[in-house]
Amino acid sequence: MPQRLVLASGNAGKARELTQLLGARWSLVLQRELGIASIPETGTTFAANALLKARHAASSSGLPALADDSGLEVDALHGEPGVYSARYAGPDASDADNVAKLLAALAGVPAAQRSARFHCVLALLRHVDDPEPIVVSGVWEGSIALAPSGGSGFGYDPVFIDGASGRTAAELSAADKNRVSHRGQALARLHAALE
Repeated sequence: MPQRLVLASGNAGKARELTQLLGARWSLVLQRELGIASIPETGTTFAANALLKARHAASSSGLPALADDSGLEVDALHGEPGVYSARYAGPDASDADNVAKLLAALAGVPAAQRSARFHCVLALLRHVDDPEPIVVSGVWEGSIALAPSGGSGFGYDPVFIDGASGRTAAELSAADKNRVSHRGQALARLHAALE
């Protein structure tokens, strides 16, 4: 029987991807389904934010907790939006708002200078006082498109071009994306660490 695991996120897109990637070992429940509110992401790194969110979810639920902190780093923008990716255009910004701000910030930057990468850090706490949380990461290299393309995925997927296929993340099937993405890489490392 799968073990319940609280996901320290309110992001439905992340939850969907993580549920597909976790497999049968865990039964994922979103923290909001348990009445747990999100906390401010005050860390300056993806790892710090992932640990902060996982500890809060484990403390509030009494369950093992998984947190994902991920974001997009664009070289021409000196690593922005980085840890602020989800709130790049403001605290209540939509995915479309964030994409619009990113494309505006890159206006006039030629395609050859639009290199970028997605980072993902996952933190798993078996319990709130876990002295050795499992922290794993993944990086997906690519670049930023001149305009959105594709109808799947979420966040910056419509403008992130996969370095290997030349297609945006939103043009990839869920299975193809999960094989190459930053989150897919991090989950593979998490599975390996749990074996």
